[in-house]
Amino acid sequence: MQEFFASNPTGVRAKWVSHGASLAELHVPDRDGKFADVVLGFDDAAGWRSADNQHFGCATGRFANRIAGGKFTLDGREYQLACNNGPNHLHGGPVRGFGKIEWHGEAFDSELGSGVRFQYSSPDGEEGYPGTLDVTVTYTLTAKGAIRIDYAATTDKPTIINLTNHSYFNLAGQGAPTVLDHEVWIAADRFTPKDEYDIPTGEIASVGGTPLDFRQRRALGDRIAELGDSKQSDGYDHNFVLNGPEEMMRVAAEVFHPGSGRTMRVHTDQPGIQLYVGNMLRGQTGKGGATYPRRSALCLETQHFPDSPNQPQFPTTVLRPGETYRHTCAYEFGVESDA
Repeated sequence: MQEFFASNPTGVRAKWVSHGASLAELHVPDRDGKFADVVLGFDDAAGWRSADNQHFGCATGRFANRIAGGKFTLDGREYQLACNNGPNHLHGGPVRGFGKIEWHGEAFDSELGSGVRFQYSSPDGEEGYPGTLDVTVTYTLTAKGAIRIDYAATTDKPTIINLTNHSYFNLAGQGAPTVLDHEVWIAADRFTPKDEYDIPTGEIASVGGTPLDFRQRRALGDRIAELGDSKQSDGYDHNFVLNGPEEMMRVAAEVFHPGSGRTMRVHTDQPGIQLYVGNMLRGQTGKGGATYPRRSALCLETQHFPDSPNQPQFPTTVLRPGETYRHTCAYEFGVESDA
């Protein structure tokens, strides 16, 4: 397993590993200048390759999130993928999903910052997907302390694609016991309601009057108990329909941890973002012997909507020969004073 490191003039440090093209460490300062690692992960290759790794920090694909029944039809042909999340396909598959493979990485320095460029060629038929898909994921630690991620992919046959990053963040520091004290704002007036299997119903609904209304910043724990019905019993794991023009970089979400003053602002050019609060974390042991209990980290995954190949009213995820899939997101870190 390859390891890559970068730092910037402000002292922010990042580490990546080739397993899953994963962001493994990210050390950022609090309001007093004290640094902490704010992403979940492991100290060694055995941890990254173990069943305790719930997509920590990885590049997720070929299709992030869920596809109903593991099936989709493209140009009149039906494709069957593995069902590795109950009756559905999740995060590219159980064996060769992009978070489970070894990528080839090369470090670089540029005017924007320092980082690593990961590459992988996914062969035709891997995990049931059509087409040979050539993928590049470029991580850049910028001079201003942001982690920028640029994705690019081409195919030799019509296929589907939806890539994201699955970092788990806790702005109090990895291993802190909860994320429910974090305050979140999301630039979304609407979301995609889901069924009991976490598949969108096809409706696009207003967040107004629901626990999914983060148009004013508030703590994750404030209304999570309201998600207690059978369809939403695992807390926040929802796709939000972002405001603003698709394919234009814009602020999608902000996170604030009152105790440390750390902030995280998420930028993207994607139509959606998935908020997940680590409902399935189970107390596994991570870096430095830290434990990761349930709801001790959050993910903000910029993406196309779940099950888009089976929802023609959603933005398309089809990629054809001669086209290039592109996706950019950035996680920008800062602090707020306690004044």
